Amino acid sequence: MTTLKTLKSIAKRSQDTIVQDAVGAAALTVMLVGCLYLPVFV
Repeated sequence: MTTLKTLKSIAKRSQDTIVQDAVGAAALTVMLVGCLYLPVFV
């Protein structure tokens, strides 16, 4: 239960940047998957 409260408080404090953080995380994920598949194409 404490973890959920902590996550809620973090989300409440960072409402201004949560979308930018999500976009950044998605971009990092795409780059990681792309780099992992790159040797297949070479």
